[in-house]
Amino acid sequence: MPDEIVFSRPYRAPGELTNLAAVLDSDHSHGDGAFTASATGRLREVTGATDALLTTSCTHALEMSMLLLDVRPGDEVVLPSFTFTSAAIAVVARGATPVFVDIEGPSGNLDVGQVAEALTPRTKAVIAMHYGGASVDLDALLAATAEAGVALVEDNAHGLGGRSGAHRLGTVGVLGTQSFHDTKNVHCGEGGALLVNDPALWERAEVIREKGTNRARFLRGQVDKYTWQDEGSSYLPSELNAAVLDAQLAAFDEIQQRRLGVWTAYAEGLSEWAAHVGATLVSDTVGLEHSAHLFYAVMPDHEGQQGLIAHLREAGVRAAFHYVPLDSSPAGQRYGRTAHVLDRTAAFSAQLVRLPLWAGLADAQIERVIEGVTSYRPVRVA
Repeated sequence: MPDEIVFSRPYRAPGELTNLAAVLDSDHSHGDGAFTASATGRLREVTGATDALLTTSCTHALEMSMLLLDVRPGDEVVLPSFTFTSAAIAVVARGATPVFVDIEGPSGNLDVGQVAEALTPRTKAVIAMHYGGASVDLDALLAATAEAGVALVEDNAHGLGGRSGAHRLGTVGVLGTQSFHDTKNVHCGEGGALLVNDPALWERAEVIREKGTNRARFLRGQVDKYTWQDEGSSYLPSELNAAVLDAQLAAFDEIQQRRLGVWTAYAEGLSEWAAHVGATLVSDTVGLEHSAHLFYAVMPDHEGQQGLIAHLREAGVRAAFHYVPLDSSPAGQRYGRTAHVLDRTAAFSAQLVRLPLWAGLADAQIERVIEGVTSYRPVRVA
């Protein structure tokens, strides 16, 4: 059997080893050095953000968001149940209650109508994830949050470089978060970033990231000593992480071109099969510029999901499902609440199959994946 096609493989960008050697040969391997500055500048170019801070993870960027918005015990934060745990634990860490809402359908993105219904006087913020790097309905969400006077935080872990019309993902909410985990399009092993889109939050964001001190101002010569100012933690990544990230961001266009090529090949090669078996493929909506982070099929039922994953494994192809809904998890039931029965989230989680998608996939491997998928027939359409 040919070598297994893994689900995800980190991209190796030109310049990584050169950058790492430069850090190791220097006297500065902790954060906020030359590569932190360079990578931050490249991130601003890719996202269009005015202000950005590199962080140790997207989880920590979300935690910083809740600190910056002064989320406290008794507050509520609305978020999709279909998302990673990081958004919910950032809320719970502040003693607040995550309020889970349903998705709108096959996009995997939250239902804005349910968000509006879930808002109460206790709501402090809404966290909206752009699933797979395809935008939520930002105009409708902005209208709902603005009317309620509630802050919008964009969890843009999947959507680096994505757009929705005139909106650049991550820059529309008061805060946006990015992930540079090695499963993401651009990575540094473990890492993230906070996009600070409200200038009023910038100075405090720097303090929170630097262990609650005004060290960043001290390093710029703006104060003669730095002291403890506020809440915070050690959210600043090392120069080693920043050096890898800088090389990755320099290769952003190449990475995206390769990933979009894989995404398009799947879309073209699987459309007839999907129609035949009753599966729904991830959509390429007009007016949205997705990030090609994921390609998936939503099978007609759970048996189809499990059957396709097993069939591909036998063919040497690793496919995966995605999030167990947070409202159904032990911690979600302990710490959160739901505004509705989340039927669409439960169905989506039970029927979703994600296909291998990484920048180094060869044409022959892409064809193997397509052949593996199209050779599968659920029992009911056999």
